[in-house]
This record gives sequence, C-alpha cells and structure tokens, in this order.
Amino acid sequence: MGTVVDSTNKEATGSLPINKKVKVVFVLGGPGSGKGTQCANIVEHFGYTHLSAGDLLRAEIKSGSENGTMIQNMIKEGKIVPSEVTIALLQRAIQENGNDKFLIDGFPRNEENRAAFERVTGIQPDFVLFFDCPEEEMEKRLLSRNQGREDDNIETIRKRFKVYMESSLPVIEYYKSKEKVQKIDAAKPVNEVFNAVKAVFTPSGGK
Repeated sequence: MGTVVDSTNKEATGSLPINKKVKVVFVLGGPGSGKGTQCANIVEHFGYTHLSAGDLLRAEIKSGSENGTMIQNMIKEGKIVPSEVTIALLQRAIQENGNDKFLIDGFPRNEENRAAFERVTGIQPDFVLFFDCPEEEMEKRLLSRNQGREDDNIETIRKRFKVYMESSLPVIEYYKSKEKVQKIDAAKPVNEVFNAVKAVFTPSGGK
C-alpha cells in the first residue's frame, strides 16, 4: 500500500520527507460542515492551495488503480482509508505544486493519521481550522446537496458521523492541548462563517 504513487512519482513515496518549506493548515469538521465552501473562500482571499483528502482519494478511484478499487470499497463502507495511502497522495500534491501554503481538508482523520503525517512529512500544522457543526445540520446539508456522490445516503452518512466522532475528535483534542485549534461555528450562514474564518487568517491588527 505504501507504493501508491510509485508508478507516477518515485520522489513522493511515503518514505521521503517533503523537500521544501511549507505552511500547512489542517481543516477539520464533520461531513457536511462546510469545509469545502470555506476552503474555496480562503484560496481566493489568502492565496492558499486547497488539498482535499477526499478529492485526492476520489481521483485515485477514477484512475482505476488497484489502490483506487480498495479506496472505493472502504469509502462505501464508511471506513477510513489507510494513512500511508492518503499521505502519499498529499505528499505528491504538495511536491508538485509551486505554492508553499496549503489547506489540507479532511485529514488527519484520526490520531494514527496525525502521527504518521508528522513523522513521514516532517511537517506540523501552523494551526487547525475546526468547523464545529451540529450533527442534525450536517445531515440535512448532506441529504440536500445532491452532488451525485454514492456515499450521500442516510445509512452511509450516519456511519461517517460515527467514524468522525470516534476518530477525529481525539485529533482536535490533541491540537487543543498544543493551543493550535481555531474553532469556527459552522452552523451559521456561509457569509458569517467566512467572516469568522477571515479573522483567523488576518494578522493581528489587520482585522
């Protein structure tokens, strides 16, 4: 599984650290908390490159590779994809991009992801942007967005919520202990949420 990117980029396997200095912000929140929408706003206003773990995994699925098939089956089950697979895809994306500021959306999904990412890449996030949203609101959004994603059905959604609660919240608690979490009330209207986000990304005195 650690050889997911070997056929396309031997420099970005899971065993090599990223060879440039980068600023990374982890973007976390439950499925349907609005991470993607706000990441697009951050890209437009603050010049970051948005790397969605989910989008990278879906692109791997579309490639038809053996790893893609494995990823597809795990997502259908509402399970978390192995760390080495996602980290290799993220490494390749960071190495191949000319930017040095990245939003990593939807990763790390659990403590093992977090520890593996820091160990393999040598990168610690500047901070974690945490979109806090009630489960009922996230469920409503996912069921109404109609993006044609096969994992947007009520049974799978509830599995994803359960996985998120059990796995991702310890990551948020870990970064809270490091005073690196910026918590955003994601249940508010999109514009209000982005106003809160802007305050986080604007240097002190520039708000």
